[in-house]
Order: sequence, then C-alpha cells, then structure tokens
Amino acid sequence: MVPDFQSLTRPTFEVLAGDGGELSLAIVRIRVAERIGLTEAQTSELLPSGGQPRFNNRVNWAAIYLTAAGLLRWVRRGVYQATDRGHQTLPTAPERMDIAFLSQFPEFVAWRKKGSTESEAEEDDETPPANEVTPEEQIEIGHQMLRRRVELQLLDKLMAASPLFFERTVVQLLVAMGYGGSLKDAGQALGRSGDGGIDGMIKEDRLGLDAIYVQAKRWDRSRTIGRPDIQAFAGSLEGERARKGVFITTALFSREASDYVKRIEKKIVLVDGDMLASLMFEHNVGIRSKQTYELKEVDDDYFLDD
Repeated sequence: MVPDFQSLTRPTFEVLAGDGGELSLAIVRIRVAERIGLTEAQTSELLPSGGQPRFNNRVNWAAIYLTAAGLLRWVRRGVYQATDRGHQTLPTAPERMDIAFLSQFPEFVAWRKKGSTESEAEEDDETPPANEVTPEEQIEIGHQMLRRRVELQLLDKLMAASPLFFERTVVQLLVAMGYGGSLKDAGQALGRSGDGGIDGMIKEDRLGLDAIYVQAKRWDRSRTIGRPDIQAFAGSLEGERARKGVFITTALFSREASDYVKRIEKKIVLVDGDMLASLMFEHNVGIRSKQTYELKEVDDDYFLDD
C-alpha cells in the first residue's frame, strides 16, 4: 500500500536534502520508492481518475508542503532543491514530518489558511473520503489545492527573479486590476528610486482622479514586516500629502503592522506574499491555463412539452 503524503514527506525531504543539489521529482520518486521498499506494482497504482500514479501524486504533494514550509525551493517545473533552512532542520526533524511539525513555520501556516475548504480530517490524504463529500465538493477541494500549489510556485519564481522583474510584475498586476491607466503610464510612474520610502505612484483609475503611492519590496518569504516599517511608509505618505498607499511584498506582515493600518486615518493596504500570489492567480499574471473541465447538467427546459 502506498503511504499517505504526510508519511512520504520525510523520505522525500531526506532525498533532496541529502543530495544537496537540484533534483527532478522523477529521480526523487525513484529514490524514495527504493528507500521505503515499494514495489513497481505499488508505485504504478493509478488514482481513480487514471491520470497519474498515486505514488507520484503523493510525492508531488510532499514536495509542495515542504516548499510551503521553506524547507525546499521550487527551481523550475518538476525540479526542487533543499534550502538553507531545510539543511538546518534535517538533523532534528522527526520520522514523520507531518502538518503539525511543518506548522512551526509561519509561512506554512499562512499558506494553509488559504485552503479554507479543507478540514483537519481531510489532511490525511490529498482529498477526503469520497463518501463524505459530493462530487462537486471534491472538484472544489482539488481545485483549491492545485491553486495553492501554483501560488506557491509563483512566489518562488518571484524570489528567483531580479528586483526589476519583480517591479514589472507589480506594475502588470496593478494594471490588470484596473489601476494605473496603461502599462506605459504605470511603468513610468512606478519607476522611482524609492526616496522617502516610496517606490512609485500610480493613478487610482484611468482618469487619474486620485493617486496611490506604492511600496514594493521583494523580501525573503520568512521575513516578518513589523509596525515600524509601516509607520515609516505612512510618514512618507504624509510627506507627499497622500491619502492612499499600498505596501506590496513577498514577505509576511506582523499582527501589529496589520492592526496599525486599521487605526490610522490614511488608507494603507498591506499585500503580503500569499495575497500577492492570489491576486496574480486571479488576474492571470504569470500563469496560463493548463486544462479545462466543463461540468454539464440536464437541461430540464429542453424536455418541457409545448
């Protein structure tokens, strides 16, 4: 029997951290199967959909969860590498690196919160037992988990890119959301040097009826931005006589920072790494459609008698 993905997390981690370099999941799966003694028949067992071996799917999710905890780094499609945190964690990691263990890392906790459709019981496998949810719910749960995987990969891509690329991505996202007018206008407006704690200014709408000042920082995902950084940004807005600002980062915000912006008169929106990736997903920035499933139902009107 193929172990659940939580049981496969430790051997998957050992293979990647032990190698030290970049490894494709194809190689990782071979080494994990050898390590835990799975037969070819067991590793070839397909998911109910028939689209993928169950073992492959569970090793994939083990790698995704480890990446969400900052123990692995997504290099490119199907290729991962252990991070410095991963190498430091391996010697003291338990035999079962389950969700409870990974929850010590704040970015993992923040990432998991996005999967509000999942319950604790459902975490034992990729999806809950089929007799506990409707087919539509199973599709929704699967979609949410796949979305979270894509969003995690988006953050890894942003961290691996140059600061200039990150700035361009922020511009494209804001324009896709309806701010900044055109890409040209927004790009020029957001190209400032960052004097006074402000990286740029964009139009609130195409007519430019109001201005929004932007701070865009590509900081380590494990970093927590506290109240002092937000206070400094608010002070910069005061220097510009501005009323609205957006602080966009790949990192996290502390509770004190979030509470602070709720109490001040100026309108400051905090966009952390998870929200940034979610907005990129929603507005199709840096992603493309892979596959589409169409749900159909009987058209009762068709069968009505004249």
